[in-house]
Amino acid sequence: MPDFPEDIFTEPENVDPDTLANLGPLRALAGVWEGAGGLDLNPGPGPKRQAFVESMEMQPIDPQTNGPQLLYGLHYVTRIVKPDEPGTYHHQTGYWLWDAAHETVFQTLAIPRVQVALASGPAKAEATRFQVTAKRGESGAGICSGPFLEYAFRTDAYRIDVTVEGPDRWSYDEETVLVIKGQAAPFRHVDTNTLTRVGPAVPNPLMR
Repeated sequence: MPDFPEDIFTEPENVDPDTLANLGPLRALAGVWEGAGGLDLNPGPGPKRQAFVESMEMQPIDPQTNGPQLLYGLHYVTRIVKPDEPGTYHHQTGYWLWDAAHETVFQTLAIPRVQVALASGPAKAEATRFQVTAKRGESGAGICSGPFLEYAFRTDAYRIDVTVEGPDRWSYDEETVLVIKGQAAPFRHVDTNTLTRVGPAVPNPLMR
């Protein structure tokens, strides 16, 4: 458990409104990105390898306070399609958040298949590699799914490793552990991609 203060109501004073200057390891992710070399290893009657093309936007939000807690973050939306099909293959939205006082990165995510998650992990402000994880049943960093996913494709664990490869390039390696109805062993669903900047970040509303 982090070292939280006894006073849980008083907010910090003189909060810097410049989110882009206070994102720690998330600073390099701010902007608009595309990646055409994605690979998805997904379940089915038999495991399938699927190439994909990804478009992602990650824009800074205003500083967030919860009493003494101060968070800086990015709101993100990602849309994935198959190379030869215009329909959405995967859609996801949420926040990447940086807690400098506790050197912690958080990711919230929601997908329109009735599933949400909160993942977290340690990181230094200057880090160019970091990992966040979540587990089903955990209240601090957990996974919640709708009835059908719980029945047929239960997600027991999630992790994503992020590597910043330069000012305009970063990659991720993501794994979800699924318990699939009728299959004896858990399935490790893997997604990887490298993203290249195609647009800059827009300053958060307080800085405009």
